Amino acid sequence: MGLKLAMCNVFALLVVGLCSWAPSVDASVSYDSKAIIINGQRRILISGSIHYPRSTPEMWPDLIQKAKEGGLDVIQTYVFWNGHEPQPGKYNFEGNYDLVKFVKLVHQAGLYMHLRIGPYVCAEWNFGGFPVWLKYVPGIRFRTDNGPFKAQMQRFTTKIVNMMKAERLFQTQGGPIIMSQIENEYGPMEYELGSPGKSYSKWAASMAVGLGTGVPWVMCKQDDAPDPVINACNGYYCDYFTPNKAYKPKMWTEAWTGWYTEFGGAVPYRPAEDMAFAVARFIQKGGAFINYYMYHGGTNFGRTAGGPFIATSYDYDAPLDEFGLLRQPKWGHLKDLHRAIKLCEPALVSADPVVTSIGNYQQAHVFKSKSGACAAFLANYNPNKFGKVSFGNMHYNLPPWSISILPDCKNTVYNTARVGAQSARMKMTRVPIHGGLSWQGYNEEPASYDDTSFTVSGLLEQINTTRDTSDYLWYMTDVDVDSNEEFLKNGKWPVLTVLSAGHALHVFVNGQLTGTSFGSLEFPKLTYSSSVNLRAGVNKIALLSIAVGLPNVGPHFETWNAGVLGPVSINGLNEGRKDLSWQKWTYKVGLKGEAMSLDSLTGSSSVDWIQGSLIARKQPLTWYKTTFDAPAGTAPFALDMGSMSKGQVWINGKSLGRYWPAYKATGSCAPCNYAGTFNEKKCLSNCGEASQRWYHVPHSWLKPTGNLLVVFEEWGGDPNGIFLVRRDVDSVCADIYEWQPTLMNYQMQASGKVNKPLRPKAHLSCNPGQKITSIKFASFGTPEGTCGSFRQGSCHAHHSYDAFERTCVGQNSCSVTVAPAMFGGDPCPNVMKKLSVEAICS
Repeated sequence: MGLKLAMCNVFALLVVGLCSWAPSVDASVSYDSKAIIINGQRRILISGSIHYPRSTPEMWPDLIQKAKEGGLDVIQTYVFWNGHEPQPGKYNFEGNYDLVKFVKLVHQAGLYMHLRIGPYVCAEWNFGGFPVWLKYVPGIRFRTDNGPFKAQMQRFTTKIVNMMKAERLFQTQGGPIIMSQIENEYGPMEYELGSPGKSYSKWAASMAVGLGTGVPWVMCKQDDAPDPVINACNGYYCDYFTPNKAYKPKMWTEAWTGWYTEFGGAVPYRPAEDMAFAVARFIQKGGAFINYYMYHGGTNFGRTAGGPFIATSYDYDAPLDEFGLLRQPKWGHLKDLHRAIKLCEPALVSADPVVTSIGNYQQAHVFKSKSGACAAFLANYNPNKFGKVSFGNMHYNLPPWSISILPDCKNTVYNTARVGAQSARMKMTRVPIHGGLSWQGYNEEPASYDDTSFTVSGLLEQINTTRDTSDYLWYMTDVDVDSNEEFLKNGKWPVLTVLSAGHALHVFVNGQLTGTSFGSLEFPKLTYSSSVNLRAGVNKIALLSIAVGLPNVGPHFETWNAGVLGPVSINGLNEGRKDLSWQKWTYKVGLKGEAMSLDSLTGSSSVDWIQGSLIARKQPLTWYKTTFDAPAGTAPFALDMGSMSKGQVWINGKSLGRYWPAYKATGSCAPCNYAGTFNEKKCLSNCGEASQRWYHVPHSWLKPTGNLLVVFEEWGGDPNGIFLVRRDVDSVCADIYEWQPTLMNYQMQASGKVNKPLRPKAHLSCNPGQKITSIKFASFGTPEGTCGSFRQGSCHAHHSYDAFERTCVGQNSCSVTVAPAMFGGDPCPNVMKKLSVEAICS
C-alpha cells in the first residue's frame, strides 16, 4: 500500500481540521515504500547537514552553493532553542540565528530543506539545545510524559512552525521545506523510561502532525514512530535498517561523515572510500533518503559547545571543512557517487532490488523497471581481497570493501574504492601583521569580594548558582591555622582534597595558584589532592570551578550538576582531618573581567592595562588585548593559540569560543586503512598534540582597521606566540588507475560520441588565487604511498613528470590523460598501472 495522496490529505484523515490553511494545488509532499514523492514524482534524495549557528550569514550562500555543486538536493538543520529563546519569551532570530534567512537562501539555491525542529537536538551543543531556564520551570521533568515540559515544547515547536508558515516556506506553500523532525533519537530514552516515555513519544508525534504543515514528519532512532510519522536511522552504516511499516521509505537522517573532537581527544576522520561504500550499501538495499551528518560542521562559537569537553571546532571531517573549504578527496568522491546514483534513479524508484550471490563475499543488487530501466550494484564485502566476479556475461574486478555502480547493468561508472577526485593537503600560513601584535595585560584578582558575592554555609551546585551565565564560579573560604600546628615546624605541608562534579578546577591559596585539575568527556568528575603551603593565622582558600559546556545527551536533564559538591578537606593538621564542606563559603559568579566586559571596546578601556616585558610572564587569570588591521585576501583566517593554555578568546566583542591547547590528545594514531567496519576510534590524528590549536576567525567579524582581540588565560600562557594564520591549499594530488571508470567517459560512450573505452584523466586544481608552482612527485607505473608521501615503485615511466611540467605549472588547474603515451610509453606491459602525482600550490 502506497501513500499516494498528498500528505495534507493523509493527515486530514487523522486529525480533524488539520488542513484548514489551503496549500497550493500542485505542491505536495508524500511518500511510499520507494521514495519521498514531491509534486507527484518519486525522488532519491541526497541531503547534508549545515547548522546555521555554526557559521555566519556571510558564509551561508557559499556553503549552500558548494553543497549544491557536490550533488545535494536537500539541506538539513536542527533548530536551536537555546539560541532562539535565551530568556523565557525573549526571542533571538538575528545574525547567525536568522533561521528564516537561512531557509530562504536554501530555497534561492534551488534546494529543499529538512527542518529538524526537535526541539531537543543533542548535536554536541550546550545542554542539547535546551535553554537552561527550562530547568527552573516548576515541576518540570525533561523529555517524558510531563505536563510542564510538554507545554513548553509545544509552545516553541508551534512558534517555529508558524514562523515558517508565515513566510510560506513549507513545500505545500511553494517553499523549500519538504520534511520536519520532531524529537531526536528518542528510542533509547523511551526504552529506559518505559511507559511514560512511550506516552510522551506518541504525544510528540500527534502534536507535530496536528500543526498541519502539509509535509511529512520524521522521528529518528525511534522504531515505534506512530503513523504517519516516518522512523529513520542514524549511524555509520544503515543498510540493515527497515522502516516500521512496509509503506514507509527507507531514510538515513544521519550518515556520520566523521566524529566530533573533544578536548583531550585525538581528532577522528573517516576515509572517503568507506563513506561512499556505506552510502552505496544503503542505496542498493532500497534506501530513499540519505543525509550526511555533517556536510559542513563549522564552529561552536561562544559557549555553545556541549559535552562537556566538546572542542570549539565542530569540523566533523565533513566534505566542507570547518572553514568552508572543500575537503578533498571526500567532497569530490561523494559528488561523483551522487552523480552515479542519479543515473540509476529511474530504476531505483520503480523497482525492488533482486539480490543474487556472485561470490563468497560478493553480491549483486539489480533494479529493473517495467519501462526498461536497469541499474546494478556489485558489492565486495571482503575487506582484504579483490573479488573477480561474473555478472550478465561480463567480468568485473571489485576492489576490497567496495561497490561498483552500473547505471545500465553493464558499464561501471563508479567504484567506491577508486577515487577519481583530487586530494588536497592544507596548510596554515602566518599572516604578517604590520608592526606585529603588541599586547597589553590585566590581572584578574583571585578571590576578590564585591557587591555580587554572597555567603552561605555549605557547598552549592554550580549550574543552579550561575544559571550558565558564565563558565566560572568562585568558591571561597578561610582556614584558621594555629601557630602550634606541627607542620609549621617540620615543614610537612597539609594536603587539601577537593571532590568536584566537574569539569575543571584551579586552586588558589592566599592568592597563589597552587594547582589545577580537570576531567574528560568520559569522566567529567575530578578529585584534586595536593599539599598546600598554609601559614599561621587566616588562610584564604579560593577554588575557581569551571564548566566546559553542559552535557547534551542522556536522561533527566533537570538533575545534572557541576561544580564543587565536596567533600573539601585538609589532612595533616594536629586534629587530623578537617572537613571544610559545611563551613561558611563565599560565592562569586563569573569573573571581574566578564562583569566589566573587558572583551568589548568600551569595557576594555575602563581599566589600566600593563605592557612591555611583564606580558611574557606566564601569569594565571590574565586578560590580554591587542589591536590589528584586517589583512587582505579572501582565504579563511584562524588564530594559532598554540602558545596558550586554556581560556576564551574574543574579536570585536564576539566570542570565537573556548581554547585549550594545553589539553593534549590521547589515542592511537596508527595508519588507517579504509577497508573494514569503521568506528570513531579507528582513524585518528593529532595524538600527542593539542586537540585543537587553530580557532576560526570569520571574515565578517573583522573591520578594515582597529580590530580588538581579547584573550582570557586561566593557567598562564605567552600571548607573544599567538598568530593570525590563513588556511590554504598546500598541495594537490591525484592517484588514478589506468582503466579506472569515470562518469564522463560513460556518458561519452552512452551518447554514441565514442565507441571504444576511454582512459581516465587526472584533474588537479588549486584554490582560487593560487597557481601550481611545481610538481613535487609524478610516477606512472606502480607508485606507492599516499598524498604527501608518494614514492616510486618497482615500475616507473621515466617521463612521468614531463606532461605535468608542460601542462600544469603556472596554471590554476589542469588535466592529464592517464595513458602510457603521455609518459613516454608503457614502463611495464601486462601490469596494472596507476598514476600518482603531487603538485605544489602557492
